[in-house]
Amino acid sequence: MNRLHTFYCVLTCAILGSSFTVSRSLADFPVLTGQALRYTLAAAALALLTSWLRPTGRELLRLVGVAATGLVGFNVLLMYALRHADPAAIGTIVGASPLLLALLGPLQERRRPAPRLLLAAAVVVLGAVLVQGGGRIDGPGLAAATGVLVCEAAFSLLAAPLLPRLGPVRVSAWSTALAVPLLLVALPFTGEVPRLPSAGEAAALAFLGLVLTVVAFVCWYSGVAHLGIERAGVFVGLVPVFALLTVAVVDRVTPDPRQLLGVAAVSAGLVLGLRGGPRSPDTGAGRDNQDAWNAPHSSSAPAASPASPGSSVSSSASPGKASTSPART
Repeated sequence: MNRLHTFYCVLTCAILGSSFTVSRSLADFPVLTGQALRYTLAAAALALLTSWLRPTGRELLRLVGVAATGLVGFNVLLMYALRHADPAAIGTIVGASPLLLALLGPLQERRRPAPRLLLAAAVVVLGAVLVQGGGRIDGPGLAAATGVLVCEAAFSLLAAPLLPRLGPVRVSAWSTALAVPLLLVALPFTGEVPRLPSAGEAAALAFLGLVLTVVAFVCWYSGVAHLGIERAGVFVGLVPVFALLTVAVVDRVTPDPRQLLGVAAVSAGLVLGLRGGPRSPDTGAGRDNQDAWNAPHSSSAPAASPASPGSSVSSSASPGKASTSPART
């Protein structure tokens, strides 16, 4: 079963990293309006995939936190950061999320971070930086990009304790549904003018809602629940790698030696991070007889990520360079 959930994490990162081709068609579409439409579609689809289970008051509060940070705050801060920094610079900062998850995930579960997983996350982050490169950024951009990083980590950290009882589908359904009114409330403060999408934009939003959100969110949360947040977090380093591969294929751009070295570093970090046995049974993960998708889990212990992807991520690319800005568009 751990192989299956490893596949879920890889699939999530592949979807996130390669989604820039779809996101390009939404370059002129209002960002928050697009997010609201996307999450509305995703919430409706997710609601059809699971049975009803009402969250407790505490769980609902945490779900609001997931929506407010990992979905809404992420995009609002990213919009601001892009005015003060290049996408590559933002992606480099947000690329530190594996290390953040490797540190904070265990602490949230009141256990010590594993030195091997911290080292693996550091190697993956180094590789992602080499693949991503850098760019221009000023003080406000740095602050906003750091906020994006925190929101990216919150997407997994806040959801982790909910997974044992609610399951990945319900957590995804509730968080996407709660994000829609929050996005609509944020609209007047951004100066964004909503409009209806064109046929091409509508098709792109449908893909982002049904594939990038429904499939990627559920796969990511399933991987987090069974592998543990710090082990799953190491996979986030694959997002810029898949973006690089997509750029190479779609734009016919050959990666430079630095980027290839980064791919090798990410691979080495993943091998190091996946070594060793699965999480112990008392943590609520790694139990093969449980339904990871939508059935409530019997354990109340937190199971324990952006992509990214787990969270979802959209990548922007320019000839000769792949930049993965973790925008959920």
